[in-house]
Amino acid sequence: MQRHLDRELARLDAERTANPPRKMEVRIDINSEAATTTTLLVSYTVRGARWSPMYDARLETGGRDRKPSIDLVRRAEIVQTTGEDWRDVQLAVSTVRTAKGGSAPELRPLIVRYPTPPRPLAEGAARAPISTFAPPPAAPRQEAMAQDELARKADRIVAEEQEATADTGGFQAVYRIPGRVSVSASEGAKNFRISSAVIAPDLVVRAAPAIDATAFLEASFRHGEDAPLLPGRVAIYRDGIYVGRGQMSMTSKDENVRLGFGTDDHVKITRSTTRQIEGSAGIINSAKTERREFKTSIRNGHDMPIRVVIEDQVPVSEIDEVKVELLPMTTAPTEKDVRNRRGVMAWNLEVAPSEAKEIRIAWRVRWPADKAVIFAPGQ
Repeated sequence: MQRHLDRELARLDAERTANPPRKMEVRIDINSEAATTTTLLVSYTVRGARWSPMYDARLETGGRDRKPSIDLVRRAEIVQTTGEDWRDVQLAVSTVRTAKGGSAPELRPLIVRYPTPPRPLAEGAARAPISTFAPPPAAPRQEAMAQDELARKADRIVAEEQEATADTGGFQAVYRIPGRVSVSASEGAKNFRISSAVIAPDLVVRAAPAIDATAFLEASFRHGEDAPLLPGRVAIYRDGIYVGRGQMSMTSKDENVRLGFGTDDHVKITRSTTRQIEGSAGIINSAKTERREFKTSIRNGHDMPIRVVIEDQVPVSEIDEVKVELLPMTTAPTEKDVRNRRGVMAWNLEVAPSEAKEIRIAWRVRWPADKAVIFAPGQ
């Protein structure tokens, strides 16, 4: 009997999801001693409606006589499954994040204690089987390809879009979509243009050749609007060509924004190991050492000068007995511990057309001879 009820409830829930109700009824009881005329304004909250920030970032890279520019378009993606069609309505979206609640979370005491030893199994008791869990599957490739194709089609359609008006207060911004719009309860996502701005960015070619020698074009700018840039997907275009998708981070006014605009095949970067030595040091070989030296070459194939940022790293020790030394032949870095990443260094270079430059980095690690060390990624 219970299984039958469960199946019936599941069937009804599936029907309601597939074909939600299209109307909501509001009943108000009014009592008046005499005939009168009045206007009632009904305001209510519904579940199943949400909006997500989206962006288009269109970069014009410029040239010798033209400065680069970014056309940054904000969009609101609306999804509503309230069971009520929104027809010919005035629509507004707010930067208020209701899902965060109204108060900061309460911290609980953090206790340091010894772990409780496992209880011994009773004699003859079977051990619990060890399960392995596979990571969740990646998003279907077909879906990603379909999204990219839609973005390319949108790029070929030239249309003038109206923009929302913004009411910016001390703590939030409200964007009011112009005119009246309709959003059905069952049509899926629908997006509206909120605003746009033309921005003068700084361009740089960035690479981390210790992982990948590919050069990537990056644009950065300072966010100047009162309304923050909320986290969301970014459709990336470079000189009118769709190059992929990125992610916008939460950015408040006067904070810096970094957006990648794909690979730059005119900049060639190579990294090679010039020396790797393992040995011993000290009296009667009391310590072991490992020394590594690398050379990174950068060549500019553009017909204009470019700024290149190369990131590389030295090991970081968290053990007093393990010492890391940066050797003198290392090219002096422009910045250390880049973006609070320990051991990560950056070299900021101006490279002229057809010019080649080199960066050298060398380090040595020393540790007790009776120990073994490994080089592993850290936080």
